[in-house]
Amino acid sequence: MYKEYFGLKENPFSISPDPHYFYMSEGHREAMAHLLYGIKSESGFVLLTGEVGTGKTTVCRCVLEQIPEDTEIAFILNPKMTVEELLANICDEFGIKYPPDTRSNRVFVSLINEYLLDTRAKGKKAILLIEEAQNLSVEVLEQIRLLTNLETNQYKLLQIIMLGQPELKEMLSRPELRQLSQRITARYHLGPLSKREISSYLEHRLSAAGLIRGHLFTKSALRRLYRLTGGVPRLINVICDRALTGAYVQGKEQVDARILTAAAREVSGRSASRRPRLRAYQLVCAGVLLFLCIAGIAAYNIQKTRTLSMAIPSAKTQEPSGISGIETGALNLEKPADAAQEMLKDKAYEVLFGKWDIHYDPESYLGPCEQARRQGLQCVEDKGSLTVLRQMNRPAVLKLWNGSDEYYATLTSLNGDTASFALGGEVRVVDIKEISPRWSGDYVLLWRAPPGYKGGLKSGNVGVTVAWLDRQLAMIQKREPSSAQRPFYDEKLAAQVKEFQVTAGLVPSGIAGPRTIICVAAAAGDGGPVLRLKEESN
Repeated sequence: MYKEYFGLKENPFSISPDPHYFYMSEGHREAMAHLLYGIKSESGFVLLTGEVGTGKTTVCRCVLEQIPEDTEIAFILNPKMTVEELLANICDEFGIKYPPDTRSNRVFVSLINEYLLDTRAKGKKAILLIEEAQNLSVEVLEQIRLLTNLETNQYKLLQIIMLGQPELKEMLSRPELRQLSQRITARYHLGPLSKREISSYLEHRLSAAGLIRGHLFTKSALRRLYRLTGGVPRLINVICDRALTGAYVQGKEQVDARILTAAAREVSGRSASRRPRLRAYQLVCAGVLLFLCIAGIAAYNIQKTRTLSMAIPSAKTQEPSGISGIETGALNLEKPADAAQEMLKDKAYEVLFGKWDIHYDPESYLGPCEQARRQGLQCVEDKGSLTVLRQMNRPAVLKLWNGSDEYYATLTSLNGDTASFALGGEVRVVDIKEISPRWSGDYVLLWRAPPGYKGGLKSGNVGVTVAWLDRQLAMIQKREPSSAQRPFYDEKLAAQVKEFQVTAGLVPSGIAGPRTIICVAAAAGDGGPVLRLKEESN
């Protein structure tokens, strides 16, 4: 409907997994690297998990386009089946003939084994790809594990790629499936796009659809889009498709925040008829709550003044990075009652930037990440866990929640079971158990890229960044660096990277992506701020 109006040749926001429209985010790039590593190493199992709509199928199809043409591939798209049905389905996909009345699993496995041996003898590979693997039963998963026992003295005859939602990871953690879990040699969890990546994602898809004029989405619409979708590509596609239709109907040249919000409401099926009445009710409730909060704060301040008047004055200590008071002990991460969201956000970034000895300007039209880049640092804006932050060992700004209200704090240190946060005008030392109920998983951290850095490193790369990586790992692993004038990312260096990744709790892919490089720099002591000191990390 809107293609000619906006000068597009195709629909840019189709939800079909078309590799032509595939946007390679940092997460997708790492996911592809893990899948390719698993396939090329001829391991038994490769696992890719992620939330619905994050692009697992598209990533896998892009990977399959890069494997040799003489590879035989069987697709299992609906894994809700019995063991017998699974084996019959595999035979059908590979073109293996079997008697119509066959009911014996042993017969199916024997026929599959013969086919795989013949395929290997012809110099070919065989791959079994299972989508929606979270729907597999325990019995079927056990049979899949047994299929990886089909092997020669040198090779596994069948490689298996499983794609699934996060529940699949929980299933594989069960004791009865530990043998299967231990055979997974490459695994990756694909997260949503970051706020920064959404703009690039839209530009990529619109460009691929033939757009030749300017931006079709305003900055306010992009910010609203991130809040509405959480960075999930499929949701982005559905809402943006409806928003462009709305802009076309209204004769608008761009999609603004109002059009986008209306599109999201229509897509979700929510009615707008009750919104005025609901809004009025919300305002009344907000007024009552505001009155109660003001009364409570006034009473608290009176009591605090009386208490402080009886206390013995103490010497004033120097405060770090603009923090006006330090509190320790059994505190929590609740939002200060009198603190505005923007004030907390600015304070959090002031502390983070101060840790790196650079300046954060809250009045700048540039976002925090762009300000950091212009001062020579890289920025990671992502969603993860406390384990991820421990691995990278860098201070980070975390987005926290108080009911439906978001606010920000800076994680400045991790010491055993406690963590230190800069929150508004305080430094709070809290039990790490206090973090999960408040934290959305969103974080922003800064890091300094090594010399000549242009992206992740892998086998075949050469240059100053490879030399830097070799020197840092040599320092960490207490060995001599390469004597070559131009160190080459060879199998030896890849093995050393894997060794470090295992020690750091990372996926041992042998590929030095951004997360690995951040961990290497922190472990080598590059002078940047860390969450844990070296002796505390061991």
